[in-house]
Amino acid sequence: MSEKILWYIADPMCSWCWGFMPVIESIRHEYGGRLKVELLLGGLRPGTKDPMPSAQREEILRHWRTVQRTTGQPFDFEGAMPEGFVYDTEPASRGVVAVSIINPKVIFPFFKAVQSAFYVEQRDVTNAAVLAQLAAGVGLEAQRFLRVFESDTARKRTLDHFNKARQWGVHGFPAVVMQNAAGYTPLTTGYRSFKELRPQLDEWLET
Repeated sequence: MSEKILWYIADPMCSWCWGFMPVIESIRHEYGGRLKVELLLGGLRPGTKDPMPSAQREEILRHWRTVQRTTGQPFDFEGAMPEGFVYDTEPASRGVVAVSIINPKVIFPFFKAVQSAFYVEQRDVTNAAVLAQLAAGVGLEAQRFLRVFESDTARKRTLDHFNKARQWGVHGFPAVVMQNAAGYTPLTTGYRSFKELRPQLDEWLET
């Protein structure tokens, strides 16, 4: 029987992905012995260059409040995304890719750490030094992380992630895609609870 893979397509600076974190953790805990769960970086706002206008900041904060109400995930709104903040999600995504190169076993803990740092601790996860501190927090050597983070290999692999998500037609996050010998089947595009997803996962695993 061919291996079954669950692809989680997300961005570390996507608020609904932060809302979905307990769901993907439950999936990994409940089903990790029966399938492989892989993380694919979707690229929410890669390459953004301009500081965020105040009107856009307020719109994004409204989304965050909706995520908090729907999912119960913690947020700190006061002072979030301060004036001059450039919402470029490429560095945080490349940080996840760098971690995958160094030690794939800590990809999900690092991804969660970046999310928590951004949404709860109001840290600037577009900053390489902040990402290195978070990498150290999951047991990696900070200087080694920075070397890999700045490498052409990490930059290329990050673009490969973004391109693969686009090739699959995924433009909204979170998204989950099921892969088996028969091909690829979407499980969800957008937030859904673990309770909602479990019957579909069970049915798929039985086929």
